[in-house]
Amino acid sequence: MPEAPKITWCPAITSLQKVIGGKWKIEILFYVALADVRHFGQLRRCLHGISDSTLFKQLKELVEDDFLERIDHGEVPPRVEYRLTRRGESFRPLVQTMWDWSEKEFKFSQEEAEQMRQARETLGVPQVRQP
Repeated sequence: MPEAPKITWCPAITSLQKVIGGKWKIEILFYVALADVRHFGQLRRCLHGISDSTLFKQLKELVEDDFLERIDHGEVPPRVEYRLTRRGESFRPLVQTMWDWSEKEFKFSQEEAEQMRQARETLGVPQVRQP
């Protein structure tokens, strides 16, 4: 049997894991990139079970890692939006691919499948598999 290549460390994968490794980051990027969710309150409603402090921390890290841009409109009450940066835009196809892969590989209840179908229809994203 041929000997397996010896790879001891891959800086690219390590860097990616550091940036998107937070529990909620993929979901945050999904909602900002594909559903055009831009406001803190909207994101909190989409991310079931996330605390305000955790959402703030994850958003801050995504801004620091140049995936999102934080736009403060300087109004009272505060109005802040999050938008994809160039790096975030370049990550959009990966988020779409992860959604497609997940839909094909995991089993979902009829209710979940219907929810995904409606989300795809609303967002204008073709369905990967039929329920």
